[in-house]
Amino acid sequence: MQPLLDRWPLLLAALWWGGLSALSFVAVPMAFGVLGNPAQAGGYAARLFQVQAWASVVVALSLILWGRLQRLQSAEVTARWVLLPWLLLAALAALVQEHGVAERILTARVSGGDLRFWHTLGSALVLLQWLCALRVLWWFARRAEAPAV
Repeated sequence: MQPLLDRWPLLLAALWWGGLSALSFVAVPMAFGVLGNPAQAGGYAARLFQVQAWASVVVALSLILWGRLQRLQSAEVTARWVLLPWLLLAALAALVQEHGVAERILTARVSGGDLRFWHTLGSALVLLQWLCALRVLWWFARRAEAPAV
């Protein structure tokens, strides 16, 4: 049981990065290819990105709390907090994506807004979350001990 408790942050980071990868690079492009209707696919993709954004916020905050607990329990203070900027940046990108950009993407066609600009900005925010998740996963993977055989 202890190995699982010690490695849950690595598992969480792997699931976070993998989920971002699957949604962003497989599910959403596939939705546009399969559904055919851009309006229908766009609504579906928006829902997927909404779920992904909230997952990023929850994972980032969970790992921040984990880091805080580690800091309280250990003398190795600075090594744990090297991830803090990456976790905060991912959460911020997710919140801006969800509350600042997503609605503008959905209403751009109706309101005459610049769909291309908002879509590019939304894609950049998703890519930023993906890069932050990759950095966090990389950090945890480098510190994971090899299992005893």
